[in-house]
Amino acid sequence: MTTFFSYTKFGNNEMALQSKMTVYFAIAGVLAMMGGIVFYASLDNEKLEQAEVKLTNVELIENDLKDQIKLNITFLVNNPSDTTFTVSLIQYDLYADGILLGSGEYSTEDISMPGRASFFPNTEIPLKNIFEVNKAEIETKTVQNIIENKIGKFSVEGIITTQTTWTVIEKEFKSEL
Repeated sequence: MTTFFSYTKFGNNEMALQSKMTVYFAIAGVLAMMGGIVFYASLDNEKLEQAEVKLTNVELIENDLKDQIKLNITFLVNNPSDTTFTVSLIQYDLYADGILLGSGEYSTEDISMPGRASFFPNTEIPLKNIFEVNKAEIETKTVQNIIENKIGKFSVEGIITTQTTWTVIEKEFKSEL
């Protein structure tokens, strides 16, 4: 029994080596697992990049304010892939006949993923957003054309952020109406 509990110099080094090897294997295992998670998450990247955004409607909803015009902007988001995703953010610049009216944002970032609209495979969902035009920042003629519904072409340029449980993708888009 005393030989079992007695340590020799050789036995002590052997135990230290086994302890170091166990730590090294544990670290390697954790790194391999993290690499696997990153790889698994990247499998959805191509499918999320297929998301399409189209500007489908821009309508005047309020002109009673002294220094602002409010427009209702409608985006049609299409999911042609076989992966379900949500849209957390659409950041965009709105143009009227080539003149920049300003920047806008559709955001559901403060809503958890289960509470957002789910874009199932092969579905299209309209997303509406209120856009405020500051009258002092654009030409009077353009403001008058918006009020009188005489704009020939509205267009947007922006970035849409789509996500699944594992992946978040930002994709640039352009669309005109």
